[in-house]
Amino acid sequence: MMNKILPALALFMAFAACSTEPALNTMCNPMDLAYRFALEDPFPSRREAADPSMVRFRDKYFLFASKSGGYWWSENLADWNFVQTDQIPTEEYAPTAVDIEDTLFFLASSNQKSTIYKSADPLSGTWEIAVEALEIPVWDPAFFLDDDRRLYLYWGCSDQRPLYGVEVDYRNGFAFLGDVRELVYANPAEYGWEVPGDYNTLTDRAPWIEGPWVTKHGGKYYLQYAGPGTEFKSYADAVYLSGDPLGPFVLQKHNPSMVKPAGFSSGAGHGSSFADTYGNFWHIGTISISQKHMFERRLGLFPVFLDEDGTYYAITKYGDYPFVLPQGKIRSFGDVFPGWMLLTYDKPVMVSSSVDSLPACHMTDEDIRTYWAAASGDAGEYAIVDMGDFFNVYALQMNFAEHDAQIRGRQKGACHRFTVECSLDGNTWEMLADRSGNNTDNSHVYMPLEDKVLCRYLKITNIEVPGGHFAISGFRAFGKGSGPLPGRITHFSAQRNPLDKRNVSLSWSKADHATGYNISYGTDRNKLYLDHMVYRDTTLVINSLNSKLDYYFTIESFNENGITPNQQIVKDFE
Repeated sequence: MMNKILPALALFMAFAACSTEPALNTMCNPMDLAYRFALEDPFPSRREAADPSMVRFRDKYFLFASKSGGYWWSENLADWNFVQTDQIPTEEYAPTAVDIEDTLFFLASSNQKSTIYKSADPLSGTWEIAVEALEIPVWDPAFFLDDDRRLYLYWGCSDQRPLYGVEVDYRNGFAFLGDVRELVYANPAEYGWEVPGDYNTLTDRAPWIEGPWVTKHGGKYYLQYAGPGTEFKSYADAVYLSGDPLGPFVLQKHNPSMVKPAGFSSGAGHGSSFADTYGNFWHIGTISISQKHMFERRLGLFPVFLDEDGTYYAITKYGDYPFVLPQGKIRSFGDVFPGWMLLTYDKPVMVSSSVDSLPACHMTDEDIRTYWAAASGDAGEYAIVDMGDFFNVYALQMNFAEHDAQIRGRQKGACHRFTVECSLDGNTWEMLADRSGNNTDNSHVYMPLEDKVLCRYLKITNIEVPGGHFAISGFRAFGKGSGPLPGRITHFSAQRNPLDKRNVSLSWSKADHATGYNISYGTDRNKLYLDHMVYRDTTLVINSLNSKLDYYFTIESFNENGITPNQQIVKDFE
């Protein structure tokens, strides 16, 4: 029956889809970069980048990340160029940088000797030693240059010790000025986001408090720090405030300020915050995969806002769906979210072959930690997703996994080459993206389309992989459907655990036609800045609350056709 009505229906829908819309400059997390394969044996071959520092230097963005063999630069936050160099310690963890008097200074973590490097031309990869050794070695360092040109150094990474800070004299060999200050200690007994575990449930373990970063807004100093551990989905950055760069610091009421606990990719911790060309704020943080190794990680970028009270918060709502890179000042989440919904969740997939333990369904389960692997890496291996209906596709994201890749480091000539085709009927195919001549091995390839395309089926065909099997953790398409919006949720409740007020249990009524739900919450009914995405389920336990504060919650339903908001806000009760 379907084959008989397809031609007429397709003709009508294709005509309806011909209208053009303004082109948007978008990106999608995880960031589309050539993540380097780790060097270590005997661990399985896997990629890593984490603990990012982003700084602006001469109107360009420079991105330094752990274990990357170099660093990246960009003019627009979407297109990145890699600089490979051996003139700085690119194999050390948590590098940082600061622009001082038109020179870029670089420092990475060390337990032996902390050497500072400088460059007047970082695009060339040329660096020289500025300071042979700081007074003490530091781990997870970060610089902050104040408006009065005084420089401060922060560091710390421990499950026992605090974060530290000190003023340094960059005109005198980065000598320490005054005593080193202890700034922030962990307090997981009160702050649920500091409790280890993917879902903050490992109450018998001490958290790792690490990765400080300082910014200044409206005369206040914002000290952000990461916890509870890089391998967890709950990896987040929280914020303390002070009127002085070295404290004393008090906890911001809204926390954690940068967190993404669910969705296709989770984690937003140990990052840095910066302003773009237009004065918009952004946070770049660490995404956890942590399957082949606990340090298997990626990078994510999220918009940051300051409200009228000076509350500092990142928006991670739909944080691994496409978002707009603005060409001017933005004021809210609505300014960056184009409304392109996920079209491939839980959709059936047909494949050329499979490794038995890595089935095709992993491509559409919205979990970066699972993946499908074909039986080989040969040309011709393929996967076909049936979206189940006709949709206008605006963008694709192909998330490649490394199965038995046997690669260490950056390998010259390694690349992902493939094609993506679309179809209305599953028989006649049209080219959608031809990457047969691609020369990069980016593993999270985001492909916004010049014009939206109406289709039901999508097919990716392998031509070449860097190594191992053709493998995909996420075959993702984004766009808009024309079907019914999800129904409105009629019942929603939040019950606080009286024995452990770090925890709250949420439940809600199932909404018709819903793919999933977004719960927004916070400590003020007008500041519901935290977000948790749930697919299919109608219950959720959140264990990351501040035990001393009350919380408010709301929920919305979503599907391929859009979002149905809910005006109801509920307060937790015991």
